[in-house]
Amino acid sequence: MVGAADRAKRLAGLDRERVTAAAVRLLDAEGPARFSMRRLAAELNVTAMSVYWYVDTKDELLELALDAVFGELELPDPESEADWRDRLRGLATGYRAMLGRHPWVSALIGNPVDVGPCSAAFSECVRRVAADTGIPPYGQVGAVSAVFQFVYGAQFAGAESGERDSEFALDLLIAGIEAMAARSGR
Repeated sequence: MVGAADRAKRLAGLDRERVTAAAVRLLDAEGPARFSMRRLAAELNVTAMSVYWYVDTKDELLELALDAVFGELELPDPESEADWRDRLRGLATGYRAMLGRHPWVSALIGNPVDVGPCSAAFSECVRRVAADTGIPPYGQVGAVSAVFQFVYGAQFAGAESGERDSEFALDLLIAGIEAMAARSGR
């Protein structure tokens, strides 16, 4: 009976948030290729089946972990009157920093679809900034996609180029959005 009491004591402090936080730590340390529910259970000092009290599948847990790291991003206030350039620059810089802290995100982003509340809030914030650029609606997705694809690629392909080069390239992209908005007459 001592074994059952020990197991109950270990599970008493376990909840979905703690499971998700442990998954993020494990993904940070080992990456998605080595991630497993057994490794997670060992990290939590519980059985693998115990983890399934809090999540239905490994994919669900990966979605929760992905959304948790999107929750680290500082999003501008929707009512903010700050210039769209500053808001876009802040979002891009925060996104780059998040990718640097959690390199495993690149393997999971978009697969499965980012549906959590933090990911959705980030997407909505980016959409609002895009609408404020002055680019016609048909070009807004392309404009912000160019920025975030650059950030994503620069984080992994040219990380050695440094912060100054990255900021310069981001300024070039923002200047391009400004030029396109001016061409469209807004």
